[in-house]
Amino acid sequence: MLTDTNPYGSRILVIEGDEESSVAYLCDPQGVVHGAVWLANHTVAPSAVDLHRLNSGLPPVMPRPNTRHPGGRGPIDPRRLEVLWFEEGDGVALFEDGALLAVIPGWADMDRGMPGYARDAVGETPFAWSLEEAMEGLAPRVAKARSYWEWRRGEGAWESYRDLVLRHLEARVGPGRRYWDVSDGRLPTVGVTERPPTAERDYAVLSTVGMSCQRMPQVEMYIERPDAYARVELAIATRGDPRDAARLFLWLARYPWQSVTWLGHGHTARWYHEQATFPVPGGYNGVLMLADLDHLPDLSGFAFGGDHVKWLWLIPVTDAELRSVGHGYEFLAQRVAGRLPI
Repeated sequence: MLTDTNPYGSRILVIEGDEESSVAYLCDPQGVVHGAVWLANHTVAPSAVDLHRLNSGLPPVMPRPNTRHPGGRGPIDPRRLEVLWFEEGDGVALFEDGALLAVIPGWADMDRGMPGYARDAVGETPFAWSLEEAMEGLAPRVAKARSYWEWRRGEGAWESYRDLVLRHLEARVGPGRRYWDVSDGRLPTVGVTERPPTAERDYAVLSTVGMSCQRMPQVEMYIERPDAYARVELAIATRGDPRDAARLFLWLARYPWQSVTWLGHGHTARWYHEQATFPVPGGYNGVLMLADLDHLPDLSGFAFGGDHVKWLWLIPVTDAELRSVGHGYEFLAQRVAGRLPI
């Protein structure tokens, strides 16, 4: 009936239906379903769940006690639908004739009995939870998503944001030299700025510019205060060729939105290719990410969208060091924190 891909290309909304019901699915590009919500019955509701229909792989029909329209409603016309993606790209709101019809948030999880929210649903079922009962929390999220994309698509929005970040970095680590775009023409737009050595330091500082322009997915699944963790930039300090270190950003700058995950203090990432191709020499095979290293410049103090932005320093680590994370990242951090500048 309808398909729509999020701005980052990592999630797809698929709406299916037949003469009896309609359902919305949140899938990845490989077709794996990450969320699903019943939208409506188009026929008289049964008294109980139709297991035969479910086992046949057909969209579920909501039982009579759990639908606001037990006699069914007319078919859904895709021409009357509007799709609004959350800023993070991991959740989506669906409107019909301008009214909110359903929401599949980033925390939807069918395995844990947490489907999306539907306007026609009553109570909580494996097929949908009541949208009306969740509006206190969902309405601000939906409004914020609309406001964000209206701003992001506005003329000069990206440039004004980029200039704010660059001015912040100039105040913290001095004037810039080179700037690279590492977004390959796709969202999120991300660049890399090089800050050369100064009289106070004998190494260059490189930072991403653009990751914090949109919240990372899934943070609220793990953090009670996502406003302090949902926006990050990455940085590295190097005495080597800055172009080598900049290749680490080609790898990681868009990773959260491509893989629908998040990066934070203490996280590690293993290099995706052969170890010999790792951008920085030294036998490394991944990175550890740490915030607020005492011996490096303080990059804090920037906020966007009401959230504080964290700068995570990338510290190259070996394969053996990556395996040691089983002891906790603190153990590894004590060993390698002084490795920067590289």
